[in-house]
Amino acid sequence: MYAVIETGGKQVRVQEGDVVFIEKLNVEADETVSFDKVVAVGAESGIKVGTPYVEGATVSAKVLKNGKGKKITVFTYKPKKSKKRAMGHRQPYTQVQIESINA
Repeated sequence: MYAVIETGGKQVRVQEGDVVFIEKLNVEADETVSFDKVVAVGAESGIKVGTPYVEGATVSAKVLKNGKGKKITVFTYKPKKSKKRAMGHRQPYTQVQIESINA
């Protein structure tokens, strides 16, 4: 059984036991979080697609850790003006492990 959940403006396909990186949530490590924005649920009998979400379907997950991704360099400049600026950015994330899919 799998589910497609929506979190952080993105859609993620998950199964039980999967470890996924999602946009940062305001929860501590070792807490349980529930996702109620389930877009689709698939099983051996078929797929159930919501309009826009499947009613009564939830996905529960355990938060493993919060962290930051690798550093990227952002470089901006204006041609012919001698104006340059270099910045770095690290995107925060939350790592979760999917425990159960309730459809």
